[in-house]
Amino acid sequence: MAEFTAKDVQALRLATGAGMMDAKRALTEANGDRDAAVKWLRERGLGKAAERAGRDSTEGAVAVCYDGNVGAVSLVELRSETDFAAKSPEFVGLVEELAALVAAEGEAAVDQRKGAIEDLNIATRENVQLGRVVRFQAAPGHVLGSYLHVQNDRGVNGVVVELANGSPELAHDVAVHIAFGRPGYLRREEVPAGEVEAERATLEAEARREGKAEPAVAKIVEGRLNAWYRRIPGGVLLDQPFAKDDRRSVSEVLGGAEVVRFAQVVIGG
Repeated sequence: MAEFTAKDVQALRLATGAGMMDAKRALTEANGDRDAAVKWLRERGLGKAAERAGRDSTEGAVAVCYDGNVGAVSLVELRSETDFAAKSPEFVGLVEELAALVAAEGEAAVDQRKGAIEDLNIATRENVQLGRVVRFQAAPGHVLGSYLHVQNDRGVNGVVVELANGSPELAHDVAVHIAFGRPGYLRREEVPAGEVEAERATLEAEARREGKAEPAVAKIVEGRLNAWYRRIPGGVLLDQPFAKDDRRSVSEVLGGAEVVRFAQVVIGG
């Protein structure tokens, strides 16, 4: 026998826009499981929010937050269908609230505000969804950095980074570079071997089509492969030319410091 209360039925109605009887039946069919009930409504086209759930959410907003009390930084993405909804004070305020919660309490803290996300879904009449949620807590001796690019009253490009043997100022500079360079990998070893070999084969074929002498092909390919690692966007962070001084690589700028990890969220990217 399904176990749910009148309050559960009301919550499902608010979240999906379904009628009372449809919400009650969905919970009955799902044995009280709310997520399964939402799916049941969606499959039958019942409820406006259920209909919205299938629409693409390619817009949205990003927020970052540093909590000095626990030494953690967060990066949270909230998705929407249009930038009109994403730049509203309610939308921006919620993603900032979520980021503060995550920084203070951990990634699972977003569950505390599920109801607020559902309310925003109804208020905007869009498919509002929680996107990526990241939290870095600095290891002993490490420092954290972040950067948020704001456009049209909302964050659209957020970065968090953790450094070992570095300063907060350097961590911030690296975060700014990542926002611009959009690297796909931290170091060369992380690039899938199959992807590297496919690029190498392409570069070899290209060099031969250009009529390069066979003894020189290998050297030419290695040079072009190095340039491929440095590409912007999508390249290897440590190989990329530093945004503030492109005569040096990020690795050279770091000196004795080390990028432990980084994360980036770009709206529409």
